Amino acid sequence: MNKFKAFQVNNVPHFHTSIIDQEMPLLSANEVLVKVAYSDVNYKDALASSESGGVIRSYPMTPGIDLSGTVVESRDERFKTDDSVLLTGYGLGVTQPGGYSQYQKVSGDWLIPLPKTLSLRQAMVLGTAGFTALLCVNALITKGMKTSDRIVVTGASGGVGSTAVAILKKLGFTSIIALSRKKESVEWLKKLGANEVLSPNEFLPEKTKPLGKQQIDYVIDTVGGDLLTQLLPLIAYDGAATLCGNAGGIKLTTTVLPFILRNIQLIGIDSVNVPHEKRFSLWQQLADLAIADDLFVKEIALEELPKVIQGLLAGQHQGRTLVNVGEMK
Repeated sequence: MNKFKAFQVNNVPHFHTSIIDQEMPLLSANEVLVKVAYSDVNYKDALASSESGGVIRSYPMTPGIDLSGTVVESRDERFKTDDSVLLTGYGLGVTQPGGYSQYQKVSGDWLIPLPKTLSLRQAMVLGTAGFTALLCVNALITKGMKTSDRIVVTGASGGVGSTAVAILKKLGFTSIIALSRKKESVEWLKKLGANEVLSPNEFLPEKTKPLGKQQIDYVIDTVGGDLLTQLLPLIAYDGAATLCGNAGGIKLTTTVLPFILRNIQLIGIDSVNVPHEKRFSLWQQLADLAIADDLFVKEIALEELPKVIQGLLAGQHQGRTLVNVGEMK
């Protein structure tokens, strides 16, 4: 096979997306050629695939910040033909061609072996969303979060939020409050593990004060912006919030009072540049949790990406979207 299909964004002569034919690439030292089985759709992928997303700096580009697949050629001694591998983050799909391609050349420094108890499909059901959700949960457990604490998860119907709910439930947490504006998400979020599913307006006080009633212990925030601003004053003494998204905006308007009078912490979570040596143990932890088959998943082919991306940017996306890269319609 000398050519393969890839989803590409380009800005010449104007911004557009298309399915293109590409030639098989040549490998340099420490590079690996992967036959991609699956990718997924994250908010960052949607931004990368839109003209005003501000993610892509150099065109043309193949988006897809995640991939799983099988090694077909390797110039890296750590990987051999037929190895099952996965890759999330780094510059994939942003500065280097990404997972929306039937074959992809990647740095061996970015790849990790697929955990034995995880399938290629399950790896991308989780993807960056699952990896980020686990980082959030682990950070709060390190801070002191207990299974009886009241935990709010924002953007709960999205990929990171819904996966965080599933992880918390699997770990035995008993008071998980999922915030979502999508009424159609209520039942599946409860099935996933949420004890309560509320819209932000139902949960938040009418007026945001510098210090409100201490009604929650921890927050996993995937949204940012005004919603996080309103939640910080409600966190109880010695609590914390993790912040990993900006779909609600990049500005945070708050006071110092929750931090200096209640000893709370705001913990930033980055999943892109997690050191390589830490990644396999984190993915093994995800595999051991065995939550991939519990998540709300839609599977699509490459040609369906534009419609799904449009819906995600419009706030209509739910759960996880798996991209079956090898399937063409």
